[in-house]
Amino acid sequence: MEKLKLYAPKAYWTTPEDELKKMTGGCGPGGIGDWLVPDTMYGLSVFKACQIHDFMYAMGETNDDKEEADRAFKNNLIRIIRHHGGILKSLRIIRAHTYYLSVKWFGGPAFWDNKNKDDEFRTVTV
Repeated sequence: MEKLKLYAPKAYWTTPEDELKKMTGGCGPGGIGDWLVPDTMYGLSVFKACQIHDFMYAMGETNDDKEEADRAFKNNLIRIIRHHGGILKSLRIIRAHTYYLSVKWFGGPAFWDNKNKDDEFRTVTV
């Protein structure tokens, strides 16, 4: 099996695998979302790029951290796709851009989940 370099913060590489499994999922948001957003792109596993992205979301604290995680996600997806090439490369790159735009535009709630302390919330009438 050929090796491929992916980008991740140093903390990712030093986190034990069992801890990574607790704090990361895969490409989908869980439940039916995992079916809609699979860990594969036309048979090619992109799980590691998704796991790194989840880790960066879990560790991130600012909007800049979210943007860095999203850019790293796109970069890692493209690296995986280009490394494996094949006749489905163009379709996979299109899907990678779709994954990237999805987290860029709609990933805010996942990024900010569990980042605020309970005493920072108040019930209001809207």
